[in-house]
Amino acid sequence: MGETATPGFPRDNELTTRRPMRSLSDIHEEYDFLDADDRYRLLIDLGRELDPMPDALKTDATLVRGCSASVWVYPTAGEAGKLHFLADSNAAITKGIIALVLSAVQDRPAAEVAAMDIAGALDPFDLKNQLSSNRTQGLPNMIALIREHAARIAAA
Repeated sequence: MGETATPGFPRDNELTTRRPMRSLSDIHEEYDFLDADDRYRLLIDLGRELDPMPDALKTDATLVRGCSASVWVYPTAGEAGKLHFLADSNAAITKGIIALVLSAVQDRPAAEVAAMDIAGALDPFDLKNQLSSNRTQGLPNMIALIREHAARIAAA
């Protein structure tokens, strides 16, 4: 069965080879046992594991507003309406935070992502108490942008 292209969104194979992401539960299992410094290192490692995002996709349209660092999120539509996001940031810990967010939604159907309580899925990480407010201030905007992309693709 071939992939279905959504207008305005490239197919997965038009951008890059995808790497499987760790599940949110696997990440939390490790995160739960770490001290604060090691949690920062884990977030940085998660950011390094993201699929590379081509510079050409880092535009005003993909920029997440309200983040202290620059964060870009770009959806790709794959087979059966599943979403695969590319993301990047110019700050290592922020890139890890977006990687954590993506681990909750990556390669799921667009309609599921649009309806998902992403913030609730991240609650066990207690990011607001683990990280400075400067690092987490853009988190709601990251989640909102992902849900908006998902809703638009699900409606197409």
